[in-house]
Amino acid sequence: MSVARTEAPWVRRTLIGIALVFMFLFLVLPLAAVFTEALRKGFAAYWEALKDPDAWSAIRLTFITALVAVPLNLAFGVAAAWAVAKYEFRGKSFLTTLIDLPFSVSPVVAGLIYVLVFGAQGWLGPWLAEHDIKIVFAVPGIILATIFVTFPFIARELIPLMQAQGNDEEQAAIVLGASGWQTFWYVTLPNIKWGLIYGVILCNARAMGEFGAVSVVSGHIRGQTNTMPLHVEILYNEYQSVAAFAVASLLALLALVTLVIKSVAEWKMEREMKALAELPPERPTQAVNPLLGQTS
Repeated sequence: MSVARTEAPWVRRTLIGIALVFMFLFLVLPLAAVFTEALRKGFAAYWEALKDPDAWSAIRLTFITALVAVPLNLAFGVAAAWAVAKYEFRGKSFLTTLIDLPFSVSPVVAGLIYVLVFGAQGWLGPWLAEHDIKIVFAVPGIILATIFVTFPFIARELIPLMQAQGNDEEQAAIVLGASGWQTFWYVTLPNIKWGLIYGVILCNARAMGEFGAVSVVSGHIRGQTNTMPLHVEILYNEYQSVAAFAVASLLALLALVTLVIKSVAEWKMEREMKALAELPPERPTQAVNPLLGQTS
């Protein structure tokens, strides 16, 4: 069945043209400028900028932060989404509000919160100094700030997906004798895998590119607490444009790879959601039976 179109052809062409011009000016052109500036003095200068000890330290710290923050947010996101989507309990709306909190709080404010709590003059500062524990202006503070600004991404991807799928398959698995772990591993996880991957990709991209909160808690110590975005800022402020754009190009490459994986995950998730919507009512029990080796 075809959908009637009321707009004139010139309207469609104008809107498409505006969209393409906008994408070129604000997406394609800046990306091209980053790589052009990074390679302006040749590949040798580009490689030397990346081999710089401070640059390598920033790259390493960025990956370490993501490797710690993303798995922790993965565990939290799955648990929070499971609780919100599968159960009714007192305080559910409050939990949902807390999950959304980092979306409404400025990253700079989030960083200042950690300084207030863990800084030298903060609530726990004297006790931490007494026990020689460093949080602010050290790697733990960077990881904590990154976790705060990124923890909604996975939960917010999974909550609507789990709510749309309902509880039928999990209940069928439990009736057939599956344990809680078996139900999660063989029933829930396969149904949410692409949404989970999608959320992890977004979380990882934000963790690697976070600037505001990390800038506040890092102290900008060269070779120790500078992540890639902070290192780019320092190099640019020192008029080392080639080195700054060289490191920035790595962030751009990560963004492009993230975009490709995100598109694939989104396409897969849409296909599975469409297939799920077309399942007959008796399908959930049939899907669980192979897990337990039983037949309907």
